[in-house]
Amino acid sequence: MKNIFRLLVIAILFSSCQQQQKIGFIDNGDVINDYQMKIDIENSFKVTKEAFEKRMDSIDRNFQVEVKAFQLAQSKMSQKKAQEKYNELGQKNQQLTQQFQIEQQVMKQAFAKEMDSVISKVNDFVEDYGKENGYTFIFGKNEAGSVMYGQEASDLTKTITEALNADYKPDGKE
Repeated sequence: MKNIFRLLVIAILFSSCQQQQKIGFIDNGDVINDYQMKIDIENSFKVTKEAFEKRMDSIDRNFQVEVKAFQLAQSKMSQKKAQEKYNELGQKNQQLTQQFQIEQQVMKQAFAKEMDSVISKVNDFVEDYGKENGYTFIFGKNEAGSVMYGQEASDLTKTITEALNADYKPDGKE
């Protein structure tokens, strides 16, 4: 009986001596969406996309003018010459379509690569922040529900976002 009592006292003392674990969480979406690097990348790609669309529209307008000119001149051409021009325009249309699709794909891949670097940078920053500030765990909250509930005092979303943005140096001035 005395041994059980001693073990119980030792267990209580041992558990009371254990250090409390520091745990926090962030809302992944909010941190990434409010990260200035991501905002800058989106703005840069928006400008690139608009320039691409303007160039594409201009080329398309020029092609449509060429098609209209062919349609007007078609009645004055021999059937063979009209067929050759029609085939030529069809090939040109196909080439332009392929060119636009390739350029669009290249832009999408470049954007995805940049977004991957944003996510990687956020993950590295959160890891370093956790180590430097004595956190045992920093969980990520997202739509899938990895953190269903957390006390507001444990929500590091704003703190991490502010520190991340303070650490961000645009245009490679890090």
